[in-house]
Amino acid sequence: MSDQAATNVSDEILDRFRKVTSATAYSAVWRLEPPGGQEWFASANYQLCLMRGVKAYTPGKTLVGRAQTLRFVPARPDLLAETRRGANSPEYLAMGKCGPNDVLVVEAHTFDEYACILGNMKTRQLWHNKARGLVTDGAIRDLQMIADEYDLAVFARNRSPAGNLPFLESFEEGRPVNVGGVLVMPGDVIVADDDGVVVVPASRAEEVIDWIEEQEEAEQFVIGLIDTEQVPPGTYYPISGETKERFREWKERGGKK
Repeated sequence: MSDQAATNVSDEILDRFRKVTSATAYSAVWRLEPPGGQEWFASANYQLCLMRGVKAYTPGKTLVGRAQTLRFVPARPDLLAETRRGANSPEYLAMGKCGPNDVLVVEAHTFDEYACILGNMKTRQLWHNKARGLVTDGAIRDLQMIADEYDLAVFARNRSPAGNLPFLESFEEGRPVNVGGVLVMPGDVIVADDDGVVVVPASRAEEVIDWIEEQEEAEQFVIGLIDTEQVPPGTYYPISGETKERFREWKERGGKK
């Protein structure tokens, strides 16, 4: 399997995602159907898109960008002999791929909630590269400096004064990772805010944002119906296929009755 995403999500599409919430992104990904010809495999769907146990540690900061991935494994002396390569260590290679529209996504997958993956010294590379932020199911230390001085959005399992050893060691970058129970492929779109972290498959990103933009317009249309008719929201929400078609017809008429 290639370490590159099959689809490169454009900056234009990322800018469109910056106008939506994680809740709307979750609804859009959750409803995705398997690709044509894979209906028999429908039990493997896209509904595992919301990370569990990963929280906003920079409240009020949203995070949208392409995922650059890094995986940690349990530390052992013979492993360190392989992974400790100075500037060519896995964490620096991963951060080196991060640019202004990228997010570092790190799998810690550790039993210890205080096992830390990165602190202020290493994350200076993300700051230098003007990356958007980082997401991990491990812990972060030096959070105040990372948030305030580097202006990075941070979503993590915990904060901690500890380092990575003796718990964890960075192992590989640019491969699929499991963060908070969600598969993240390099290049996938991360949409994160105070409500949570959602992963949008790169290959379906344009389809997802197209659906979101229409859905948000349709919701405003439905709010207008509810307020005008003074009826319970359940009259029109969730939005049925019939109501969605009514919205489309209304839009084609230029928003006129």
